[in-house]
Amino acid sequence: MTIHIKNPQEIEKMRVAGKLASEVLDFITPFVKPGITTEEIDKLCHDYMVNVQNTIPAPLNYAPDGHSPYPKSICTSINHQICHGVPGPKALKEGDIVNIDITVIKEGFHGDTSRMFHVGETSIQAKRLCKLTYEAMWLGIEQVKPGAKLGDIGFVIQDFAERNGFSVVREFCGHGIGKRFHEEPQV
Repeated sequence: MTIHIKNPQEIEKMRVAGKLASEVLDFITPFVKPGITTEEIDKLCHDYMVNVQNTIPAPLNYAPDGHSPYPKSICTSINHQICHGVPGPKALKEGDIVNIDITVIKEGFHGDTSRMFHVGETSIQAKRLCKLTYEAMWLGIEQVKPGAKLGDIGFVIQDFAERNGFSVVREFCGHGIGKRFHEEPQV
């Protein structure tokens, strides 16, 4: 595993790309409501990225080795779908939770982020899941400092999830980012 340590100029470009990805989520927020399809959300995000931000939607036609090209500009994962949901004709309904995953490329660097949305009024369990997931994320972020080990980050997240009656997904992981969409390390 080779991790490319970024220089200050690369870090600044990544910061810009990450901020732009976050701005796409801010833009789409008022549209996430019952009746909109994930395909419509994808089109709105695509148009915003390309025409307003002058960014490239990184997922569109992305094809890691052994996989078909991804056909959309974002990922939308509804309810029990963990990640990488492909936007389509399914309309969101009252009570859904949906994760919208945005990755943009700006000046050759990727910015990757996602946000969980509540569609209308959601169940107590859905609210609890989203709240605890958000808290777990911040517990992990608090572990990021010089000399920290990736295992320290994972441990606090997993421990918190399990103490609250949830578990972590073992089939997927986080990843580094930079000039490439998926870089080392796997987290």
